[in-house]
Amino acid sequence: MAVLYRRVALIGIGLIASSMALAMRQQGLAGEITGHAKSPQTRATALELGLCDRVFDTAAAAVQGADLVVLAVPVGAMAALAAEIGPHLAPGVTVTDVGSVKQAVIDAVAPHIPEGVAFVPAHPLAGTEHSGPRAGFAALFQNRWCLLTPTEQSTPEATARLRALWEGMGSNVDEMDAPHHDLVLAVVSHTPHLIAYTMVGVADHLRRVSNSEVIKYSASGFRDFTRIAASDPTMWRDVFLTNREATLDILGRFTEELFALQRAIRMGDGDMLHAYFTRTRAIRRGIIEAGQDTAAPDFGRIAAGGPGKAGGR
Repeated sequence: MAVLYRRVALIGIGLIASSMALAMRQQGLAGEITGHAKSPQTRATALELGLCDRVFDTAAAAVQGADLVVLAVPVGAMAALAAEIGPHLAPGVTVTDVGSVKQAVIDAVAPHIPEGVAFVPAHPLAGTEHSGPRAGFAALFQNRWCLLTPTEQSTPEATARLRALWEGMGSNVDEMDAPHHDLVLAVVSHTPHLIAYTMVGVADHLRRVSNSEVIKYSASGFRDFTRIAASDPTMWRDVFLTNREATLDILGRFTEELFALQRAIRMGDGDMLHAYFTRTRAIRRGIIEAGQDTAAPDFGRIAAGGPGKAGGR
C-alpha cells in the first residue's frame, strides 16, 4: 500500500496511538512516525517497541514538519495541547484526534487551528480495557468503525486522505455531524460504561456479599461488567464531563426502562418480561450479523491477535 503521509506525529502514545503506529508500519502508510508523551517512561517505551522513529519532550517539537498530527490524549487535555502546537503547524498539515466525544473536542481545538491547516476530527470505535503503549496491536481496527466528523476547517482533500488512512488500517469509515455522533456514542458506549461502573460500585458496597464470593462467582455476569469498568479512569471522567447533555438524556431513558422492568417483576408480568427480552435479544443478533462480534462463547477470554477485542469506545 502507498505511503499516505510522509510524517505522522502522535501526540499521546496510549492504546489507540500505539495501535495506529503498528498498523501504519504494517501497511506502509507512513514514512516516519514521531511522538510525544508527558511521561519519560512512555517515551522510552515508544522507542523500545519501535512505535516511533523519534520522540520529543514537547508536543510543539513533535509536530514540526509533520503532515498529519494525531491528538491522542484525554478530551480534557485537548485545549491546552492545541494551544501549544497551533503556532508550530505548517500550512497544508492535517490535524485529527481520536477522542470519544466530538463536539467538545471541536470547541477545544478549532480556535487554535491556524489558517491553511485542515482539522478533521475522528473517533475509532475500537479499544480494549487495557491502556498504555504496550497495549497496542496492529489488528485493533480491523472491521471496526471509525467515525469522521468534518468541520468548516476540514477540506475535502484532507478528509478523503484521512479516510484512506483509516481504511488502510482496516477500519470501516463513516461520516456524521458532531452532535449526532455524541448522541449515538452516549447510547452505544458512554452510558453502558457508566452502568458498568455503577454495578461494580454496587457490589463493592453490598457488604452482605463477601469480596471472595464476588470474585469467585464473577463468571455469572459480574466479570463482564468489571472488564468494561477497568477502562482508563481519566479518559472516562472527561467523556462524561464533556458529553454531559447526551449522557444525561440516555440515562433518563434508561431509568424509565428500569422502572418499567421493576414494575413488571413486582407485578409478576411474565409476558412483558419475555417480550422485552425477546426484543433486546434480537439487537444482539444484529450485532453479530453486522460482523461486530461473533457468537462464539468466549466473552472475556483472550482473542487471537491481541489482548482483547471488546471495550470499544
